[in-house]
Amino acid sequence: MATPEGNVDPGGARERRVRFGDFVSEVSLKQRQVSMNDLARLAPEQAGQIHVQATEAAALLKPYVTPRFKEQAKAVVPLALYLALFQILMLRQGVANSWSVTAGLLAVMIGLMLFMEGLKLGLMPLGETIGNTLPARSPLPVVLIVTFLLGIGVTLAEPAIGALQEAGKIVSPARAPILATLLTSQANLLKAAVGIGVGAAAVLGTLRFVYNWSLKPLIYCSVIPTMILTIFASFNTKMSQVIGLAWDCGAVTTGPVTVPLVLALGIGVASAVGKGESKLQGFGIVTLASLFPIVTVLLVSLMVDAPAAVASVAVASPQLAWYDKSPALEVKSAVQAIVPLVLYLMLVMKFVARKAIQNFTYVVYGVILAVVGMAIFNLGLTYGLANLGGQSGSLIPGAFMKLDVVAGSPLYAFALGIAIAAMFAWFLGFGATLAEPALNALGITVENLTNGAFKKSMLMYAVSVGVATGIGLGVLKVIFGWNLVYFLIPGYILLLVVTHLSSEEFVNVGWDSAGVTTGPVTVPLVLAMGLGLGNAVSALDGFGILSLASLCPILSVLLMGLYVQWRNRKMAGSAAA
Repeated sequence: MATPEGNVDPGGARERRVRFGDFVSEVSLKQRQVSMNDLARLAPEQAGQIHVQATEAAALLKPYVTPRFKEQAKAVVPLALYLALFQILMLRQGVANSWSVTAGLLAVMIGLMLFMEGLKLGLMPLGETIGNTLPARSPLPVVLIVTFLLGIGVTLAEPAIGALQEAGKIVSPARAPILATLLTSQANLLKAAVGIGVGAAAVLGTLRFVYNWSLKPLIYCSVIPTMILTIFASFNTKMSQVIGLAWDCGAVTTGPVTVPLVLALGIGVASAVGKGESKLQGFGIVTLASLFPIVTVLLVSLMVDAPAAVASVAVASPQLAWYDKSPALEVKSAVQAIVPLVLYLMLVMKFVARKAIQNFTYVVYGVILAVVGMAIFNLGLTYGLANLGGQSGSLIPGAFMKLDVVAGSPLYAFALGIAIAAMFAWFLGFGATLAEPALNALGITVENLTNGAFKKSMLMYAVSVGVATGIGLGVLKVIFGWNLVYFLIPGYILLLVVTHLSSEEFVNVGWDSAGVTTGPVTVPLVLAMGLGLGNAVSALDGFGILSLASLCPILSVLLMGLYVQWRNRKMAGSAAA
């Protein structure tokens, strides 16, 4: 996930986009060493045609593709190897359907590579242009309406949002009918609820950019009602089933589409009205976009009819049309997610911002890349990430309890098996977070903001330890069936206290640091693992792990910030003495 940073947006809002055609032309001329004079001496029928062999085309594409593919491989390959080796060495089980899983993981890497490149070339230029142009040509209410609708659209285009529907296949409708209904037959209602929450957060985040509001009051006004609603939901039969899902939805929303596009629009609006020069510009949107969907999903659960949800368990699934089955379903989902968003941005450009689309060919090329990339990613999610995560989650209990799939289980004594399961989850979270590129970018920003007092390495290890601890606690919560509310309410009360004691800079950094845990690879993997684990131990559901993986890094960063502040005061006092 891309986390915003001051005046620099690592998610790509202000990143210079590489023009593929220019790049190929430049490399081609360098490799062939053809000068303009040489071209002029060619025959007229030859001058306009340069024939490129397949090997030459591969050589041209290699420097363009390799670094982009490596970026995705660094996130996927270590996690996949870790899960596979743990399953083989510690749980003594091979990876089922290993070839399809491997192909799925390769599809995830290729899909993400194409999708991210398409995002930079196709969608980001539209968001930047609208953000810079719209405020000068429309009143603020119109800008906020556009922002709200954009928040809904980008949510549907998030790669990880598909993981929720994929997770619905693992949830047992017999044990959690309302939860299963929201994830299957009412999946569009769930997505709409999440989108409305993100849209509202985008509006508030834009107003914060425009008026340079402090983040602290916004946190208090968002977290306290969310906690009150969560406590109420825990006593409501219908809503209690959805608490884990609602809090995990907050983590799913802050991915590589939502944050850069909404930031591009919000920062553009702030710059256009002359109030976009704050060194904390860009912070806060991740926090708000993580909290608001929790409220909307909990409220939407009240709309699901409990008797109908229970009755749907016994109803046989209807025969699906070909376009609702894999692999056509993944392609259809990609088109439905990207194309409406692009059409909306183009309509806003033409009729609201009244500005022509620059470099239209590149934009179209980027949109095609984004659609193709998301389709390939969806296929990889179905056959690779979700499959591998579900396998690992379902086999983890074999370390401490008897499972049909593990002969002679449990493999270890109960206490040792629980410890192995918790340590597996801890190292999974630590390694996945430490390898996240967005965390490195955030660390650089924090070190600059604090003039070196808060080192990049300090932030990276604080966030990684926090995420690892959160995922470890989440696994224990699923195993023992602990109530998620017992973690969330005390945890966020402590966060509010620490937030009050912290400076504005560390509050912005700390609360947004949770966003680096919610990448398009980590989210489906952790979701599938948690739900597979939940089914294996007969838990109500396996949700809640992502929410704890977001809570703990905020706390660890804020506590580290308090330590840095205390150390600086102590050093200043010693120097004065």
